[in-house]
Amino acid sequence: MKIPERLYPLLENGLVQEVVRPLMSGKEAAVYIVIAEGRYCVAKVYKEAIHRSFRQRADYTEGRMVRNSRQRRAMEKGSKYGREQAEAAWQTAEVDALYKLAAAGVRVPKPLVFSEGVLLMELLLDAEDQPAPRLCDCAFTPEQAWNSHGFVMHQAQLMLCAGLVHGDLSEYNVLLSAQGPVIIDLPQAIDAAGNRNARTILLRDVGAITGFLGRFCPPLLESRFGEEMWGLYERAELHPDTQLTGRWRGSSRKADVRGVQREIQAAARDARPRRH
Repeated sequence: MKIPERLYPLLENGLVQEVVRPLMSGKEAAVYIVIAEGRYCVAKVYKEAIHRSFRQRADYTEGRMVRNSRQRRAMEKGSKYGREQAEAAWQTAEVDALYKLAAAGVRVPKPLVFSEGVLLMELLLDAEDQPAPRLCDCAFTPEQAWNSHGFVMHQAQLMLCAGLVHGDLSEYNVLLSAQGPVIIDLPQAIDAAGNRNARTILLRDVGAITGFLGRFCPPLLESRFGEEMWGLYERAELHPDTQLTGRWRGSSRKADVRGVQREIQAAARDARPRRH
């Protein structure tokens, strides 16, 4: 087994005693089972930007806070320093999200150490004390699918109440532990209030989970939890204990297209004298 270079500093410093085996590899990182502090853990080793397949990062980083103006300018210019800072911010975003979501009651892995592009976390186990499988590797009865869907929707609700949208939620990013589903992989978590794409991304997240579990329980395919959640969030009526129904009916009012066109034309007329 080839050990990733980023794990060597942790081995040398004694943070990790042994790399046991690879567990899985995704768009953003490769995950290994390791022994740290005398127990089995997972080490998430982030891939360098040139080796990642995840794209459209600008859609996800909009609205994120940057520590100072120098970093912001460097990141906008795309300098070497700016790229390094953007990469560091991309990786630490997951650590920040894990702590924030755990405090909000979302079921996520417990982070242990973050160092040199490696995140050590607790190892999640199934009922047989084996590494917990992803939802995509499991089969469900209709009742199990219904219950799992309801649980994941509540996690998405808690995330939104905490001001975050997962950004890549799917059957590949939910583990089925002995205690139930656990949400993983959060480096692309977005600021719900500061990102213009938040609604679209939330609906995609919810749709991915619903589409997968709907294969086992077709009535789920008729639910509209994403639209319901976002509608309540926009009206400041979404709370952790809000009972969602999965039912949603959009506005029946027709868009005033002519009114919008008049506003655009008026703005253009106002701008002409300024240009002259």
